[in-house]
Amino acid sequence: MSEMITADLVDLDLSADTKEAAARALAERMVALGRVTDLEGFLDDVAAREAQMPTGLDGGIGIPHCRSEHVTEPTLAFGRSAAGIDFGAADGPADLIFLIAAPAGADDAHLTILSSLARQLMNAEFTDALRSVGAATAAAALIRGEEPDGAEGVREGTEDSVAVPAAASAGTATGNPDEAPGEPERPFRVVAVTSCPTGIAHTYMAAEALENAGREAGVEVVVETQGSAGFTRLDPAVIDSADGVIFAHDVPVRDKDRFAGKPTVDTGVKTAINRPGELIGEVRGKAARGEVTGAGTAGAGGAGGSSGATPVERGGGSGDGYGTKLRVWLMSGVSYMVPFVAAGGLLIALGFAIGGYEINKAPSVMDHFVWTQADSWAALLFQIGGVAFAFLVPVLAGYIAYGMADRPGLVPGFVGGSIALTINAGFLGGLAAGLISGAVVMAIQRIRIPAALRGIMPVVVIPLISSAVVGFLMFVVIGKPIASAQKAMTDWLSGLSGANAVLLGVLLGLMMCFDLGGPVNKVAYAFATAGIAVTDPSDSAMKIMAAVMAAGMVPPLAMALATTVRGKLLNAAERENGKAAWVLGASFISEGAIPFAAADPLRVIPSSMVGGAVTGALSMAFGATLRAPHGGIFVVPLIGNPLLYLVAIAAGVCVTTALVIVLKGLRKSASAAAAPGSGGADPSASAPGAKQPVAA
Repeated sequence: MSEMITADLVDLDLSADTKEAAARALAERMVALGRVTDLEGFLDDVAAREAQMPTGLDGGIGIPHCRSEHVTEPTLAFGRSAAGIDFGAADGPADLIFLIAAPAGADDAHLTILSSLARQLMNAEFTDALRSVGAATAAAALIRGEEPDGAEGVREGTEDSVAVPAAASAGTATGNPDEAPGEPERPFRVVAVTSCPTGIAHTYMAAEALENAGREAGVEVVVETQGSAGFTRLDPAVIDSADGVIFAHDVPVRDKDRFAGKPTVDTGVKTAINRPGELIGEVRGKAARGEVTGAGTAGAGGAGGSSGATPVERGGGSGDGYGTKLRVWLMSGVSYMVPFVAAGGLLIALGFAIGGYEINKAPSVMDHFVWTQADSWAALLFQIGGVAFAFLVPVLAGYIAYGMADRPGLVPGFVGGSIALTINAGFLGGLAAGLISGAVVMAIQRIRIPAALRGIMPVVVIPLISSAVVGFLMFVVIGKPIASAQKAMTDWLSGLSGANAVLLGVLLGLMMCFDLGGPVNKVAYAFATAGIAVTDPSDSAMKIMAAVMAAGMVPPLAMALATTVRGKLLNAAERENGKAAWVLGASFISEGAIPFAAADPLRVIPSSMVGGAVTGALSMAFGATLRAPHGGIFVVPLIGNPLLYLVAIAAGVCVTTALVIVLKGLRKSASAAAAPGSGGADPSASAPGAKQPVAA
């Protein structure tokens, strides 16, 4: 294994003035050493990771990083900027910039080395030494953990080698025993879990920051780092003896239910890096007040377990704004609702396809079912789908409350959602019921209660009180106004025609293509499915459903077409993704365009939105209707005006493809003119057999 960093990968006089220019300057050094095979492709992956969350840290540090198919071996480049470069840190520009490049399939040993560097960045003596080092060779040696020689040496205290894994050890200081509630003979104990999308840098920096803050506060802190190199579960005995829990994560915590029943602080990973002392103080305060937060089951543990499939595992970090938290809560409900929509809607559509549109008047299959009659099977499918559809509003409300208050929110959420159906408050009632349920449970959890009652709180007290309060509010106070608003909205949609309908199609098309399966996309989709989730949906509601599905098919189909007609403008990984995008787009899976949007958001997303708007407008203008909420081209036989519907989709796909090709062509020309001979490889010349880039 070659050394991860050498003097050739160090620039002590980095002259770049933007984070993009800094990444390019350091990446060019990697290209020159053969560590990166495709400069532009690698920089696209770095930019995609940066778009997820800024990589600037307090203390003047920037750590742009990614995992990419264009990296041949784990590599680290270091640059020192005299003027400072803005990487999005709260305290200002960064003067120490580390570009971390990891292959998509990097082994655990390499990733452990990188994680150890991340921990070292929390050591002030280490960063001070990097600021004072006088030569590239000494800087590289210092980062490798070797002792620099002669005048190029640096101050003491930086001997720890990044090649030696840093253990997630507990803090050892013994603080004031009187500060530990109920345990005067020992320090307060905290267990923590840290994780970030890449699992290379922030995960371990957060762990180091929490451990350092714990030592300063006299608190024992033991951290489980759920990084790319895998993770070792904390000893159950350590968890049992802990007085509080800190989750500092940007991806779901694996095996989260291990920490149930303890005071818990749930936040983002950068909050733990920047304000670890505040988090420790917050969890101590919750323990003193007796605030016990149950942790929801995160699914099967370990990498590759089902936990990563859960769209929302927490109700917004403590440092998030109200708008961010609200979006997370709503996305929780919508994401859990979608499988019910797909299953129920497709079963209903199959019932119509086999038995005709009169099948909704068939008697119950409990009373009449003939094994040899197609109509009986059609009625069976229709009625099963109807039962699945009946769960939409309760599931929406229940999991909005779950996103806010975890498992204790489920019972009042489902009760409130069912009441919304009972009083005909529909989709709007479900939203209100979910938010009210979560708020009520969160309010109850803030009440300090005797220790003897804590065991029955999540099972008896919280479900009883919260369900009664939510039921009262939904039945007596807000139910009728919401039902009236729902009816008014339904009547307005039913009256849409002409130019108004086309404008609605444009808006829905823009929303479906804005974030490709994200919150805005889901809002438009939920709006459409709510309209058809009734026994006899209106013609306007079915037109809206048709426009939404058509627009959602445009981005992946357009990117697939772009890889076919002008493949040289896209790299090998994107061309490979284009093959799958044909199927994903045809199946109405907008997420098929995410790899393309992540690599080049400024060109792909606006182009997709324009094409989606065209398709949505044409679908509404053509009067296409759709009863099934999913299925793509596979439910075309169930679409009203199917030929014109396909024309609308084709028009949007062509518009998006043309815009993407033009914009990428302009970018390639500008890059060639600005940096001739820069050493960057042609994006089309990626490593053979390259797959999807990972910019996590």
